[in-house]
Amino acid sequence: MNCITHPPLAYVDGQAINLPTLAGAVDAAIGRAREHRGFRLFTLNLDHLVKRRDDAAFRAAYDGADFVSADGAPVAALARRQGAAIERTTGADLVDPLCAAAAREGIPVALFGSSQQTLDMSAQRLRERHPGLVIAHAEAPPYGFDPTSPAAEEAGMRIAASGARIVFVALGAPKQEFFAAHLAQRTPGLGFVCIGAALDFIAGTQTRAPRFVQAIGLEWAWRLLGNPSRMARRYLLCAWVLRDLLRQKSPANA
Repeated sequence: MNCITHPPLAYVDGQAINLPTLAGAVDAAIGRAREHRGFRLFTLNLDHLVKRRDDAAFRAAYDGADFVSADGAPVAALARRQGAAIERTTGADLVDPLCAAAAREGIPVALFGSSQQTLDMSAQRLRERHPGLVIAHAEAPPYGFDPTSPAAEEAGMRIAASGARIVFVALGAPKQEFFAAHLAQRTPGLGFVCIGAALDFIAGTQTRAPRFVQAIGLEWAWRLLGNPSRMARRYLLCAWVLRDLLRQKSPANA
C-alpha cells in the first residue's frame, strides 16, 4: 500500500503517481517548505520500477513518498493510458524552477551528493541564475557512503541545522531514496527532492541529451550511447519490465 499523501492520479506497476506536471511538482514542494513541513519527492522511471520489483526496501521507500512524478516518457505514457493528464517531470527538470521559487519565497535550500567540485560549480551557477537564492549547505559524502548509517543521520542533522528547508539529493537510485526515507522522521521539517545526475548537468561535468532528444522520448538512447558498458544491462531490464507492463490488459493498481 502506498502512503502517498496527495491523491493518486495513476498507478504504474502498483506505484502511485500524484504529480501531473512540473509546475504542480514545484507548487507541492514549495507549499510544504513554506509551512516548514517535510516531504519526500521521487521521480519514477523504468529503472526505479525494476528496483521496486527486486528490492523490498526500495519499494518501501517509494511507498513512503509524499510526491511522485513520472520521470521518463514510458512511465508518463503508461500513466496516460489510465486517462491521467500526466507529463514527464524529471529530477533534472525540477532543480531550476524549484530554486527560482525558493529564491522568491526566501526558502533556503541545500545540496547533498555528487562530488565537492560538482557541488561548488552547481551552487555557483544556481546562485547566478536565481538571485537571492540561499544555498545554506552543500555537502559531498565520502566514497562508499551508506545512506542508512549513523553517518547519514549526522549529515541529515547538519543539513537541518543549516536552516535549509529543501535538500536536493544527488546520490543516484537507490541511495538517494534510501537517504530520504531514513531521515524523514529524524528531520521532519526538511523536504527531500531526489534528482539523480541533475547537479552534474548544471555543473557541466555530464552532458544531458539535447532538448529535441528529450522531447521525442529518446533521452535513454543518448545515455546508452554515452556509456554503453554501464547502461546496457540497465536498459535491457527496463525493456523487459516495459514489455511486461504493455502486455497487461488493464493498468496495475496499488
